[in-house]
Amino acid sequence: MDFEYSEKSRRIQAQLQAFIAEHIAPIHAEWYRLVEEEHVYPPPFIEELKAKARAAGLWNLFLPGLRPDEPGTQMSNLDYAPCAEIMGRWRWSPEIFNCNAPDTGNMELLHLAASPAQREEWLMPLLEGKIRSSFAMTEPDVASSDATNIRTRIERQGGDYVINGRKWFITNAADPRTRLFIVMGQTNPDAPEPHRRQSMILVPREAKGVTIVRNPPVMHHTAPEGHCEILFENVRVPAANLLGEEGSGFALAQARLGPGRIHHCMRSIGQCELALELMTKRALERETFGRKLHEHGTVAEWIALSRIEIEQARLLVLKAAWLMDKHGNKAARREVGLIKVAVPRMQVQIANRAMQVFGAKGLTQDTPLADIWTQGRILQFADGPDEVHLRTIARQEVRAMERRNS
Repeated sequence: MDFEYSEKSRRIQAQLQAFIAEHIAPIHAEWYRLVEEEHVYPPPFIEELKAKARAAGLWNLFLPGLRPDEPGTQMSNLDYAPCAEIMGRWRWSPEIFNCNAPDTGNMELLHLAASPAQREEWLMPLLEGKIRSSFAMTEPDVASSDATNIRTRIERQGGDYVINGRKWFITNAADPRTRLFIVMGQTNPDAPEPHRRQSMILVPREAKGVTIVRNPPVMHHTAPEGHCEILFENVRVPAANLLGEEGSGFALAQARLGPGRIHHCMRSIGQCELALELMTKRALERETFGRKLHEHGTVAEWIALSRIEIEQARLLVLKAAWLMDKHGNKAARREVGLIKVAVPRMQVQIANRAMQVFGAKGLTQDTPLADIWTQGRILQFADGPDEVHLRTIARQEVRAMERRNS
């Protein structure tokens, strides 16, 4: 296995670091004031920054299959991974480079399965950064960690499909720029194979019958882009809006989640690096009982363990990215499950240590640590809860042992 980054990746990493240092880090306080305190979203400087990033060649870095006639820079999963880590240090920065979830996953889906007309109407505006989008899968009334439980109905009626159902935790749904929902639901509830009952369909935001019910706070924080509850009541769209074929929804969802989980995990590692930096700096500055904090055994151990855990996690994520590039998404399924459990748990642990080192200040918005902790905790649910991944990993181990014993 070779995890060495290409020359192109090293160049783009350096460009990203310089761009963020010049354009993003200096105005983070302004972003926070406008978005979190004055509830101005999106803030007025976002589009200007996006134009600067695109002009610098820092645009659509996440898509290995990007075509020559599409805007952006084609990168492998392995080469993109450290870029995601760099962007992840500032949670709003990925949008500046058009590398923000869930748009990235939705662009991957459309790239994979869209018809020519769908590409023109939805994929190209997303690649251009002109619109945003949501992925509407999870539901409040069923355990959506098992996608076969999804009950939203997508029913064929003549030349249309009619959608009825309730979704929630739908990211981006409160963003005024969101124009598209990719909705997952049942087209054939009686199909003998449970994984062939689901399909995906493209629903314009302005379609009649689409209602944003609420944007519930998550861990006492209301996301400006939204993690919304949405009601679809007799929403009628043309049959041409079906993504792929009937019954392909589950397979498309799996294809979408693989690379996205690598992106999430590398952004998380970037946040862990930031938490460790803050913790170490604090430990150098503060004294208790006549000694610097880092001179106390417990704090020194926290710093050391955090470094060990970050290095381990990064290598595991890079292994998953390398496997995807060399052998396809399916070959990396086990490793993707491993990182999806390991990295969010690490993020919560490291952020928790850093908050302890900061004392009461670590619980406030004077540092990003509480946000980093919250994001790690959310990722223990997002893109599949830990328990589902652990169940899958255990099954793979048991089956491997059964094969060796047979």
